[in-house]
Amino acid sequence: MSSPAIAALDAAALPYRVIRHGPVRSLAEAARARGVAVPDVVKTIVVRRGEDDHLFVLTPGDRVISWPKLRALLGVSRLSMPDAETARTATGYERGTITPFGSTTAWPVIADERLRGREITLGAGQHGVAVAVDADTALATLGATVADVTDPEPAR
Repeated sequence: MSSPAIAALDAAALPYRVIRHGPVRSLAEAARARGVAVPDVVKTIVVRRGEDDHLFVLTPGDRVISWPKLRALLGVSRLSMPDAETARTATGYERGTITPFGSTTAWPVIADERLRGREITLGAGQHGVAVAVDADTALATLGATVADVTDPEPAR
């Protein structure tokens, strides 16, 4: 498999394991297909700070961005999520495949502190494909800012 994400992982000499699982319709389904717990399916969310100014926020699968915490960390009063086409233009990836590895622009990465100390799975730039990586090594490779930026997923 060749993708910008895999090429970036190889270039960084970051050990990873490719997981091919086919289409999934939910995060819980992705966790089952990858053989991991829901918190180990990391969501890569593109956040817009301003015109052509984005960042990646990495969150455990069972948590959501805490907008007040993220705004406070970044020292801004306003953040938004771009539409799917803007996110694709900013990263080179479609929604559901976005990863900071191999993005067309190396946007800053903010990672929730709960990712530390475990193996996590991230999108690999293609639908139905993920990579498993050591979170601490991956976050160091990405130069991520690690902080408390999430809240528990609301009950449905």
